[in-house]
Amino acid sequence: MTTEIADVLIVGAGPVGLTAAVVLTQLGHDVVIVDSQAEGANTSRAAVVHPHTLELLEPYGVTRPLVGRGLHTPDFTIRDRDKVLIAVPFDRLPTAYPYTLMISQADTEKFILHRLTELGVAVRRPVEVTAVVQDAELVTATLSDGERIRARYLIGADGLHSTVREQAGIGFAGGSYAESFSLADVRVSGGVPKDEVILYFSPAGLVVVAPLPDEMYRIVATVDEAPPEPDVAFVQRLLDERGPKARPAVVEEVVWGSRFRVHHRIADRFRDGRILLAGDAAHVHSPAGGQGMNLGIEDAVTAATALSRVLRGESPELLDEHAAARRGTTEAVVSIAGRLTSLATMPAAVRPIRNTAMRLAGKTALVRNKLAWRLSGLDRR
Repeated sequence: MTTEIADVLIVGAGPVGLTAAVVLTQLGHDVVIVDSQAEGANTSRAAVVHPHTLELLEPYGVTRPLVGRGLHTPDFTIRDRDKVLIAVPFDRLPTAYPYTLMISQADTEKFILHRLTELGVAVRRPVEVTAVVQDAELVTATLSDGERIRARYLIGADGLHSTVREQAGIGFAGGSYAESFSLADVRVSGGVPKDEVILYFSPAGLVVVAPLPDEMYRIVATVDEAPPEPDVAFVQRLLDERGPKARPAVVEEVVWGSRFRVHHRIADRFRDGRILLAGDAAHVHSPAGGQGMNLGIEDAVTAATALSRVLRGESPELLDEHAAARRGTTEAVVSIAGRLTSLATMPAAVRPIRNTAMRLAGKTALVRNKLAWRLSGLDRR
């Protein structure tokens, strides 16, 4: 049994863990990053990178390749079939990235991993962490092969079923939505724009239609019970029931599909001694508004920069301030995602009232701008 010592051990090599590793390495710290999955095994759930996330990643050499690969969509709209309820313009935001960047999570991970590799760090995988203990000086992770890694600090970015969170004894309060979510990357013709992300409201549930590179679209929908692998007929039925009506969308091909059940949970605390939580290990919520991965990457950048300051001799109280601030931010983001989901799934009887209220609100520039600031993440600068 060998024991390795590092400044920071990162558990989980999705976008969140990889980002933390890039930031810490570029700031001059010794990082070890491990992941339980083989390379490329992560599913491509997230498809949106918001302006604030692009700003955060810019100093670390990741933003330019992301922007070069993804689609720049300037508008986010909420619709009831063909009726626009609220149009949220991103193109007037005071940022170098006045758009929603549509790009698959697989590509996002690829670019962050490439940057980490350039910095000389390799992800160890598949490596499973089985136990985590800490003392006044170090945190020790035991791997499934018996090896131990000791580090001054540990970032748990190991997802919903986080071993790190469980080993630290941190509660994960919340619940699950009754519906499951169906996810599909498809080729579509007909009434779907290429420069707009649309959240369709319907009594049958919400459906998000968002353009992706390579002439594809990401479809996300709430259903009572999603099939393991949605086929053309299933996705077509979703769009027929919930999507554009005057010029229907026609599904030509399902390139990839999956399903998942969404929880709304927040960790009781984001720090336990020498352990910090980030991403889905710290919070999970509805995909409405496309906030999940963006919030996680924000966790990673802020945690890594705070850790760097502490590793260089500043007070560990900085980590308490970071953890408290991130939990407060998370509560606000989970709240807006939950409200969007509740609005989208209102019963048919109250739908006309909801639509009228939203159309009236959507005529107000203040409301549109506030939504743009919140969804873009720029209100969290």
